[in-house]
Amino acid sequence: MSAPLTLFNSLTRSLEVFTPIDPKMVRLYSCGPTVYNFAHLGNLRAYVFTDTLRRVLNWKGYAVTHVINITDVGHLTSDADAGEDKMERAASAAGKTIWDIAAFFTAAFKADLKALNIREPTIWSTATDHVQDMIAFTQAIEKHTYPLESGLYFDTTSVPDYGRLAGSATDETVGRIAEVEGKRHPADFAVWRKSPAGETRQMEWESPWGPGAPGWHLECSVMSMKYLGQQFDIHTGGIDHREIHHPNEIAQNQAFTGCQETGANIWMHNNFLVDRGAKMSKSSGGFSTLASIVERGVHPLAYRLLCLSAHYRSELDFSADSLGAALTRLKRLVGQVEKLRAEVGPQPWMAVLDQARDGKGASYRWQLEALGELPPAPLAAFDDAIAADLNLPRALPLVEEVASDRTIPAGTRLRLVAAMDLALGLDLMHVTRAALRVRPGQAALDAAAIEERLAGRKEARAAKDFARSDAIRDELNAAGVEIMDGDPLGWDWRVDLA
Repeated sequence: MSAPLTLFNSLTRSLEVFTPIDPKMVRLYSCGPTVYNFAHLGNLRAYVFTDTLRRVLNWKGYAVTHVINITDVGHLTSDADAGEDKMERAASAAGKTIWDIAAFFTAAFKADLKALNIREPTIWSTATDHVQDMIAFTQAIEKHTYPLESGLYFDTTSVPDYGRLAGSATDETVGRIAEVEGKRHPADFAVWRKSPAGETRQMEWESPWGPGAPGWHLECSVMSMKYLGQQFDIHTGGIDHREIHHPNEIAQNQAFTGCQETGANIWMHNNFLVDRGAKMSKSSGGFSTLASIVERGVHPLAYRLLCLSAHYRSELDFSADSLGAALTRLKRLVGQVEKLRAEVGPQPWMAVLDQARDGKGASYRWQLEALGELPPAPLAAFDDAIAADLNLPRALPLVEEVASDRTIPAGTRLRLVAAMDLALGLDLMHVTRAALRVRPGQAALDAAAIEERLAGRKEARAAKDFARSDAIRDELNAAGVEIMDGDPLGWDWRVDLA
């Protein structure tokens, strides 16, 4: 695995050869969800990207300490300084406590990650568990702040190069920041929000600046430094964070360290998921959440493959057609691997991969060593691709080529695919074709009933009873099942995405 790992640093707008601060341990921080609702598919793209980054770091031989925060307080309905707290509003609308809302949607988010084969971070860090840390941090940077009636605000002119990450501290970025009466500069932001006089919030704490709650930007500065140190290796997030949230983190980090440190050496951002057909919104009833695509009969790993098919810094076009194509591509690959597994039979190295999958500590290096000596050319080509700023669109076809290359012995092909999937995370050594047949939620038939009707249809066709055959087909179509006569992949049916 000799290709140097290069990553695009949003702070310098350039590709850089990655060199960790500590050769033995990469320190990685990822902005987590605000747990007021289910994660949107666009949100989840960020975690597929981060999981891929972590897997590639492991592939290159690095151990990783990975922190993801859970935002359960402080995030307003605008990413800047406008609107209600998202958690307060969600709790009020549901008639529940914020704590109940946070617990429910945190569990839902973690379930989504598991369904996408995204490994849990080394540390989950919840904002409300660190409020006292945030108060202490704010006291340490108080000379960079000033009080207003609504809270304590950070003076962005007190640190050098504010907004460098966004590319500009004015114009469009500042235009997105709401005016607050008394702010010295448009880009200044709240680090502590005072509760309005005579009002008690569900979540509020006593502080030197009055009862209230921390600002959203504060938590990531505090928790990243608490667990990873004042300067760590990589900070990830969606590209929308590059404009306001992350510049504000950097400003706080600079204030805390005497303007010496930005928090991370490399800042990385994934681009947006774009639905050209405008079906992504929850209100339209389209493909907005992972549950919504499962409801339509699509396995979550098809969405992971779709994310891997576009470079993380490119917009990802999303549609029923693109999702369907990803499912077909996954089926083809899973079918090839399943045939190889049947031909090769159980192998000792499979137990090592199983242990790693079950979270029992098998390192990547251990897994790669267990796979034994492999042909260097396919691995080198794959390594070159993933080392080039995580170029998974270039790496994916290499896996497919290996899986179908009959000039390579079946056992070697299977071990090559298993090795490459350590970086892809498609769970190819465990997922089956049968598992990919997800019944739509609205379907009237379960998988057993579908198979029973298909068997009856084959009998009817063999007897040239085409009227009965057509009737069975129409019944299946009405249940959301498309018959795939002559399918070259060997699949008799698939669920209808429409």
